[in-house]
Amino acid sequence: MKMIKDKNLIMKKMKVRLNKFLAECGVASRRKAEDLITGGRITVNRTVIRELSFSIDPETDILAIDGEKVKPQKKIYYLLNKPKGIITSTSDEKGRKTVLDLIDLNQKIFPVGRLDYNTTGVLLLTNDGDFSNFLTHPGNKIKREYKVTLNRELEETDRLKFIKGLRLDGRKGKFESIRYLYKSDRNKLAVVTVEGRNHFVKNMFSQLGYFVDQLERVSYAGVDVKGIPHGGYRKLSYEEIKKIYRFNGAKQKE
Repeated sequence: MKMIKDKNLIMKKMKVRLNKFLAECGVASRRKAEDLITGGRITVNRTVIRELSFSIDPETDILAIDGEKVKPQKKIYYLLNKPKGIITSTSDEKGRKTVLDLIDLNQKIFPVGRLDYNTTGVLLLTNDGDFSNFLTHPGNKIKREYKVTLNRELEETDRLKFIKGLRLDGRKGKFESIRYLYKSDRNKLAVVTVEGRNHFVKNMFSQLGYFVDQLERVSYAGVDVKGIPHGGYRKLSYEEIKKIYRFNGAKQKE
């Protein structure tokens, strides 16, 4: 799949290839879906479609196989203000509480990326694999902003080193920006990074002998949890998801 950075190329509506959509609905495998299309068994809005390159809008288009309407899996998106002491996972072998336990929902969803056990803040959950892949793919350089409390004041020379970059796990890691939240309290910081590696912020600071006492993700892909208490959540609308794509660039679906 091709990654597009030019925001002018973002489609007004998120469309998906017909064969891929049929596969996601559980109708058939991608290959079998192609056979259904070329065999003239698929209609979109009562028109027979035989083109494998045909794309649809899942929100408005009506699909049918041999005249029987296809019921798609509805894509859902949630924004959670993750509290401390919760596992970012769909299950836990130790029986600890997971982020899914906080959301009253019968449908299956999964977290987009991870937050550590005691890290708080923005966490997105969905059943949309493409959306998750878009946000977590390293090539898309999605911004994450954190509020960090260190065990001691950050030296200015070290702040510059973090921006320039350090070797971490055999490759370079860096913060896009790092600033002091208060002039009189230089152990409280605002950090922006595009890295999604596990424990990245904590591991970066430990490289220069700092320990992270508290970590909160205040923004991810331009989304924040202002007005949502810890442990609270809300559903994201289709329009909000389109804004996330626009804000961060879009992935062209083929």
